[in-house]
Amino acid sequence: MSSRTLRRCLSAATAAAAALSLTACGAVTAADSGGSADGSFELASYIQQRIDDDKPMRIKLSYHDPSLAFATPIGAGMKRAGVELGADVALIGPTGGDAAKQVSEIQTLIQQKAVDGLAVSSASSDALKPVISQAYKAGIPIISFNTDNPDSEQMGFVGQDLKGSGKAQAEELRKNLNGDVQGKSVVVFSVDTGAGWSHDRFSGFKEGLDGSGLKIVGPVNVGNEPNSAYNTVESSMSGQSGVVAVAGLDCCSTTAAAKWVAQSGKADDITMGGFDLLTQTSEYIERGVLDFTISQNPTEQGYQAVKVLHDFLTEGTEITGVDTGAQFITRDNLADATVED
Repeated sequence: MSSRTLRRCLSAATAAAAALSLTACGAVTAADSGGSADGSFELASYIQQRIDDDKPMRIKLSYHDPSLAFATPIGAGMKRAGVELGADVALIGPTGGDAAKQVSEIQTLIQQKAVDGLAVSSASSDALKPVISQAYKAGIPIISFNTDNPDSEQMGFVGQDLKGSGKAQAEELRKNLNGDVQGKSVVVFSVDTGAGWSHDRFSGFKEGLDGSGLKIVGPVNVGNEPNSAYNTVESSMSGQSGVVAVAGLDCCSTTAAAKWVAQSGKADDITMGGFDLLTQTSEYIERGVLDFTISQNPTEQGYQAVKVLHDFLTEGTEITGVDTGAQFITRDNLADATVED
């Protein structure tokens, strides 16, 4: 997992007179405008002043689509961290995953100096790179969470290894398939095929199916609205033959596809794997419609995103990133799993 490891080492009083060497970054100091000419990180002076004045750190989590059910446990973890650490926290972001709106919202925070630490889950990796750089250069500690943006100027990443989890999903599907699958198909669905996280997860999925003999159909974009997502799954499946497996790359394409598998009466013939553990997802696992799902611990993502930034700001702790892991949930361990909505 790519991340910069930085430490806030100098107070505002010594920033102008001292320079410390950090891991491949140069010094981290307090400055009026943020980043220095040599590309090193410099904490914005207004943030340093808030630290010196012992004010609560204002930490925002910009999620690519807060209307998704997955955002609820992220917000719960964020709030828990805020209470424990005494931070002023908020979950923000554009409904519907609009990258331009997400960029605009973050730019407003930067311009108004309304944030002391920022975690971003990018609606589009490419679209968010410039504003992540803008925040970094403005002296705002910034990380990615939930969706990695490794080629940006993020200082760390909190979340699941997306490519690795996609590969694990494909490998688990293969283990669950019976008989000769040569020339058969697996249909893949996503709520947003254009998103960076979807690209990463699907890339890993393809890698995991290498040599299987299975034909991959998709990923098919279903969108976030439940009825529309189901209709898209239904129309996509109506034109397919030889389908032995179905995969959802996220919470909501998983539930939409599982609903179709259940209503089609083909649960015994189709192996299905998904992501996340919503209430509906757990019900489909219990009924045997969904063979497994992969939890990425969204509550911990929200909690750790706040904690990493807060510890950096108040304690000078290095930002190295946090892998929240991938847990396979099946009927066997469902009773012990935590539902994510």
